[in-house]
Amino acid sequence: MGRKAWHLRPISLSNRHIEDIDQGANNTASMDGQECLRWLDSKKPKSVLYVCFGSMFRFSAAQLLEIARGLEASGQHFMWVQINNEDKEEWMPEGFEERMQGKGFIKRGRAPQIQILEHEAVGGFLTHCEWNSILESIAAGVPMATWPLYGEQFFNEKLVTDVLRIGVGVGAQEWSRWIDEKIFIVKKDDIANAVTQLMVSEEAEKIRSKAKVLGEMARRTVEDGGSSYSDLNSLLENLRLHRP
Repeated sequence: MGRKAWHLRPISLSNRHIEDIDQGANNTASMDGQECLRWLDSKKPKSVLYVCFGSMFRFSAAQLLEIARGLEASGQHFMWVQINNEDKEEWMPEGFEERMQGKGFIKRGRAPQIQILEHEAVGGFLTHCEWNSILESIAAGVPMATWPLYGEQFFNEKLVTDVLRIGVGVGAQEWSRWIDEKIFIVKKDDIANAVTQLMVSEEAEKIRSKAKVLGEMARRTVEDGGSSYSDLNSLLENLRLHRP
């Protein structure tokens, strides 16, 4: 379009304290967030898969069941944040929470995502590929298992898996904004295979190393002299020049 653009990202690295303030302003949110972080404190470095699909999509009970079975079959430790899902009575496998005691942490409601991704225990992120989540994961140096749902998320997945090569796809194929029992359901085995490939396969260390390098690059952009830092100064100077 021939227009000047200023690239100011990833903002999450400049605003880490905002999430702390938001959590502190709400005692319930703060307690819930601390509970998540305390659980992660008990785990080994890079051993936990963080699972979150945002707040705009509600999975069907059948798909939630497959996710639970897939996570269990993978054998990996996981933290599953469910912001907007079905009542657990309708889909949770019998005895699932008991079997996952100590291995899986299920958080209902919002959680401090940036702090979770930056925790040393987190080694992967199962995500719907929403752009902010991708940037936050990259900034934290965390590789991804990709499960796009709608919008531009399928394009974002290709960036993560095919271009940057810091992720593994679960095999999601259909674009959908709404719950529909008829849409393609990602099966337990596909979920378990993607999680295993991301967390403990021979390829996992290579993927994690690439994600770490990108995370370091992202951090440099917002530091003094970095591209985002410099672009912000350039934007401010441009605004000053056009001030009446």
